[in-house]
Amino acid sequence: MTRLAQYGRCLAGVIRREALRWVHQRGRFVSALVRPLVWLLIFAAGFHFVLGVSIIPPYETYIPYEVYIAPGLVAMIQLFNGMTSSLSIVYDREMGSMRLLMISPFPRGFLLTAKLLAGVAVSIVQVYMFLAIAWFWDIAPPPVGYLAVLPALVISGLMLGALGLVLSSFISQLENFASVMNFVIFPMFFASSALYPLWRVKDASLWLWYACEINPFTHAVELIRFALYGRLTWISTLVVLGYLVLFVVLAVWGYDPARGLVGRRGGAE
Repeated sequence: MTRLAQYGRCLAGVIRREALRWVHQRGRFVSALVRPLVWLLIFAAGFHFVLGVSIIPPYETYIPYEVYIAPGLVAMIQLFNGMTSSLSIVYDREMGSMRLLMISPFPRGFLLTAKLLAGVAVSIVQVYMFLAIAWFWDIAPPPVGYLAVLPALVISGLMLGALGLVLSSFISQLENFASVMNFVIFPMFFASSALYPLWRVKDASLWLWYACEINPFTHAVELIRFALYGRLTWISTLVVLGYLVLFVVLAVWGYDPARGLVGRRGGAE
């Protein structure tokens, strides 16, 4: 019981630190909402009459384009939050606080998981704030969807955050992370079902459709989309869970000084 209490205290401390950082960094708070709202108010408005969406699961009728891209914008919030959280790890590693955390007696896997959970908790708050604002643009899933989407947000947030951890294990300097982050974020976002149905992509380009199918962000978007309407897509759920396990294993390996990338660089970062 004492050991469990110590683990709980460590987890609470990591989550509290991440929450305080989010509260004090008002720019991060504002950008988390402004970015998807810009897509919703400008991009979706411009394509409202150009990209109509026919009846596809989980929708039971024709829907406006704004309704279609809302799950993709929710996943965008989680993707950018996962990358931003990983950026803070690179910063902490340079400043020394991350190094101190890693040499604590707690297992490295637990510490990285705690960091992931902290980032996911912050992203979920941001998502629900976005959904509250989107309600004024008639983006209103069934009431049960707001509760049913919570497990999907946790799973997809963990997967995208773990991807950020893997990337941060490769980056030794803070200034290099932004370029790598953009190199990963934008291809993942555009080569997915966030902005257009995959059947449209398949009609236009078969190789791009294959890229979208293996893109983990696509399945995160679809998992959130179905959950918002109280439905479950097993394929996307299993794919997201599979990528989550893969990214967590790679992150733990990458941050292991005995075997991973950090160790091979001699702890220089």
